[in-house]
Amino acid sequence: MTFKLLLTILAISLLSGCGGSGSSSENNASDNAPTETDDSSNDGSDPNDNSSENDSNDQAPDDNSGDQASAVDITDQIFTKTTANCQDYIDQYSSDVRDVNRNMAFQGALSIQHENGKCQFSTNAIPNHDFNDGQNNFVTNVSAQSDSYQITSSPSLAVNVTELSLQVDNALFLNGVKLDLLAAACYGVGDERIGCNDMNQPWRLDPMSALNNFGTDSHNAHTQPDGTYHYHGSPMAMFYTDTPIVSPVIGFAADGFPIRGSYFDDNGTVRKALSSYQLKQGARQAIDNINPGGTYNGAYRDDYEYVPDSGDLDECNGMMVDGSYSYFVTETYPWVMGCFKGTPDSSFNKR
Repeated sequence: MTFKLLLTILAISLLSGCGGSGSSSENNASDNAPTETDDSSNDGSDPNDNSSENDSNDQAPDDNSGDQASAVDITDQIFTKTTANCQDYIDQYSSDVRDVNRNMAFQGALSIQHENGKCQFSTNAIPNHDFNDGQNNFVTNVSAQSDSYQITSSPSLAVNVTELSLQVDNALFLNGVKLDLLAAACYGVGDERIGCNDMNQPWRLDPMSALNNFGTDSHNAHTQPDGTYHYHGSPMAMFYTDTPIVSPVIGFAADGFPIRGSYFDDNGTVRKALSSYQLKQGARQAIDNINPGGTYNGAYRDDYEYVPDSGDLDECNGMMVDGSYSYFVTETYPWVMGCFKGTPDSSFNKR
């Protein structure tokens, strides 16, 4: 009887152990997905703050997580590749970064694949650098997204350029964050920060102007109402901004052409590319009988005009490099792109 009793106790113990491991596997179901870690318990925040309710969806998409162990870690990396073909960047990428003001950890995830003549990007829109490090918090908390874009791997120059608009995202950088240069902000419309969706409305504010406060961080970025982190100009990352080294490709515009940093080789001299947009002189003149007054100082996009051959770059802020067209990050307006030199892919249409 004693021996049978011992066997019975042993069997019960084994069954109990199986039940425990089953519970553990449920907790690890999302171990491979990019996550955030809330450290607010150490940041002196109000324990009654309900902002955490906005973070419930801050998980990276399942189809974007991949095998994080094999992903290329691009956290705070300076990129080096200069090739213009998007196929040369096919891989899985990840990053571990922080929302500085919220004292919260995020993991970025970007996948680049190629199929049917197009490079396909899947991203959670979390950058490869710390963010939200300004004096004020973003109006909307950053949250991971589930975004997909595609571009042709064989871009071509169009007969006519395509103007930038609020309906189409401009580009995707190789850290998974989009470029959205324009703001829905115009003189005399609403609070002059949102609501100006008519592209024919004059005197659109430039988010990159030091005269305008759009609440961007040190990377010229902030959030959209849905929590999407996006740049309004140079990401101030991925390339050396103040060292004369030929800049790498740091992203691709919606038309498939690459975006490079600021430096290029000008017949043996490495220097920053110069925009051909110039600030108008004198007092502002009315457009469609609307005039904010004052002098042309760069607060509005209409303060600038394109002057051919006054710089290195064309009206779209690009030029030919090694036989291929490229856009350049510049220190002055239009900052990255002035228009599309090719035909933007419809996957960049805003929804």
